[in-house]
Amino acid sequence: MLKKLLPIISLSLLFGCAQQNDRAQQYLDGEFPQILNQVDVVESNKPRDFTEFNKQAEQVVIKSPSMAKMYQPLYQRLSEWAQQSGDTSALSAFGIQAAQLGGGDKKGNVLFTGYFSPVMELRHTPNDIFKYPVYGKPNCSSDCPTRAEIYNGALDGQGLVLGYAPNRIDPFMMEVQGSGYVHFEDDDTLEYFAYAGKNNKAYVSIGRILIERGEVPREKMSLKAIKEWVMDNDDATVRELLEQNPSYVFFAPKAEAPVTGSAGIPLLPMAAVAGDRSILPMGTPILAEVPLLNADGTWSGAHQLRMLIVLDTGGAVKQNHLDLYHGIGARAGTEAGHYKHFGRVWKLGLENSPTQAPWALPPEKLQ
Repeated sequence: MLKKLLPIISLSLLFGCAQQNDRAQQYLDGEFPQILNQVDVVESNKPRDFTEFNKQAEQVVIKSPSMAKMYQPLYQRLSEWAQQSGDTSALSAFGIQAAQLGGGDKKGNVLFTGYFSPVMELRHTPNDIFKYPVYGKPNCSSDCPTRAEIYNGALDGQGLVLGYAPNRIDPFMMEVQGSGYVHFEDDDTLEYFAYAGKNNKAYVSIGRILIERGEVPREKMSLKAIKEWVMDNDDATVRELLEQNPSYVFFAPKAEAPVTGSAGIPLLPMAAVAGDRSILPMGTPILAEVPLLNADGTWSGAHQLRMLIVLDTGGAVKQNHLDLYHGIGARAGTEAGHYKHFGRVWKLGLENSPTQAPWALPPEKLQ
């Protein structure tokens, strides 16, 4: 995935006692028995912003004939609904069906984390500062080296080096995001590094490890907190931490390419989201009450209703967990890093079309 972007905090760390709302939890709908639950009427009175939906839907239609065949009629009907009504209680009048996600707590609270496209400084040739290689994908499958083995030189001499970074954490963070922009400081060029694959080792959250080791308090964990910890520790200590995550992401340079997700569609900030494709197939539109945060990352006390399209996925984005794309650069990174909050979410479908009955799941998912 553009990732992916694998979120730093696991879902299990975020649920505390029942009825908490410090991370924007709501308790409006009772108990949900399933992951996806059929609802006849969507009841939401949150302020709404649907301005980016048509632009994101247009990218899907242009770039993917197969997804256009599946989803264009639904996108068109949603656009009509947004322009003519926008009232969630009127969705059925436009033939739009909805299934509400039950949430990890079975009370409708779906976790939102955030991801972004970083801009990383590299050099084509190494020097005393830029000495940490970033790699393209080797010819391997299940026998790929681990992160520790790669750091130890397992890929040296194979012609896979794409550039050299001034530290280990910047490439690692780009691996977490899954892709990003690169500025080569030796010739002042800009490239986009797309996701090229990974070494097929299990992903381990370094954020969780820092919490377990007592290095960072759970309530303060974020990308910013990890970077601050890295700045306070020497190279060997940082390397030891990063090697706890054996998973490694490889990149492929693409000049002036747009940011794309695993569906191959250009992503627009606050319009594209990563989700579990077994529940939310690529191209699926959703209604989401997105939590609005203050500048310091605390919940503002409000949600905003948005239409989003699922165009990305990732190993840590499972079931009642969505990862919202925030854009490019440092500011987007700061904003994305704050997100570990909750909102209500509805998967949408169109009656008498291939997307009808959005609550339907394979039998093994009905647990």
